[in-house]
Amino acid sequence: MIIASVSVAALFLGAFIWSVKSNQFEDKKGSALRMLYDDEQK
Repeated sequence: MIIASVSVAALFLGAFIWSVKSNQFEDKKGSALRMLYDDEQK
């Protein structure tokens, strides 16, 4: 069980490092403000 939990933790750490290096977290305000705008045309 310890080996399985360490390998899953390493997998999530690798995915997090990959997402930071590929600029997934670049737009910090866009997602928070996007829900405030109504894009639907009535």
